[in-house]
Amino acid sequence: MIGLGLVLALAGAVPPTQLVVATPRGETRLAITGDAEGRPMVAALPLATALGGTVRQDGAWVIVVISRQDFGFLPHVPLYRLNDRLEPLAAAAIERGDSLFVPYQFVADILPRYLGELYQFDRAGGRLLQLAPAVAAAPPPKRLPNGLLPGHIVTVDAGHGGADPGNPGRFFPPGVTESDVTLQVALLLQAELVRRGITVRMTRTTDVRPNLLLRAPTCDASCDLFVSLHVDALDPRKRRDYRSVDGFSTLIIGEENSADAARVAQTENEALRFESVQDQANVMGPLAYILKDLQMNEYLRESARAGGLMQANLEPVHPGPNRGVQQRNDLAVLNTGRRPGVLVEMGYGSSPSDARFLVSKDGQRRIAHALADAIVDYLLEFEWKSGVRAAGPGR
Repeated sequence: MIGLGLVLALAGAVPPTQLVVATPRGETRLAITGDAEGRPMVAALPLATALGGTVRQDGAWVIVVISRQDFGFLPHVPLYRLNDRLEPLAAAAIERGDSLFVPYQFVADILPRYLGELYQFDRAGGRLLQLAPAVAAAPPPKRLPNGLLPGHIVTVDAGHGGADPGNPGRFFPPGVTESDVTLQVALLLQAELVRRGITVRMTRTTDVRPNLLLRAPTCDASCDLFVSLHVDALDPRKRRDYRSVDGFSTLIIGEENSADAARVAQTENEALRFESVQDQANVMGPLAYILKDLQMNEYLRESARAGGLMQANLEPVHPGPNRGVQQRNDLAVLNTGRRPGVLVEMGYGSSPSDARFLVSKDGQRRIAHALADAIVDYLLEFEWKSGVRAAGPGR
């Protein structure tokens, strides 16, 4: 990533030695200092104070509150948190003594981008201008028929594909594999979500094999949820009762690591053999571990809630039992994500009853319908918890 100082230099602009914060209450001049690599930084508390905001500690996070908006910084990690989303920074915030210093990028780019109705930035003069409040508030955005605000984005991942067919589905018809079933349900789910006003990103729409480690990152900061679809199966050589085991479950990133979740993770992670050593190394470095830990801590509750809703909505339509939401900390397809994510095991290809349901047009339609209902419920709850709904969730 190109640092902000380099970006400014390439654009012919050099950060000034001081920042001028101009508000209706007057002007405040703040010194601009550099971090260890000379990248421009601004003291967070004087900046927030000048704008009528505050700074508070929240565990390892330092929260800079400006215009009632919380911007979370984790010292020495190049990202910030906004509305439960993690966004990258050109340079990490730093601590000096008891003071937090935030990147100049926060003033020059982030505040004007997210609070453009309140702040403008003059790069040439190094001035942050607080605008007078609007005379009349804008009308609230029109909601969709299902109650959602427009603009939600969900990524749907049809597991496996191409050279990786997944499990063969012992009781699937000849020539049908896990990757065929996941693709059919994913396409139906895409259509259902679009019909409900949700934008859908697909990791694949044909029989190809996207990089396993790059699927979850397609659900970026603008995306609300990552949903990966799979079919479970038991090895007849290890379970003599494999025919009698059926049902559906959802996996999320977490530390509980049950025995069954371990089995599923081992099965799904076999697809890593298709990825290069370099690709695998890129998600095993120190920063990757930090980001995974942040993801686990930030999104465990959201992922668990999404998984719970999916289990609840699948239960009335699925012939097998509800096997619940399980946690696993080494599931490759979810570990590279930076947003709430779930992996849905829609049934067992090694179960005669589940297999019939999974390959039937009616079964695939019922699964897609149930998952779409769950996703809408999740997004409605997310809006309510985020303070953009006046009342509690509900269709």
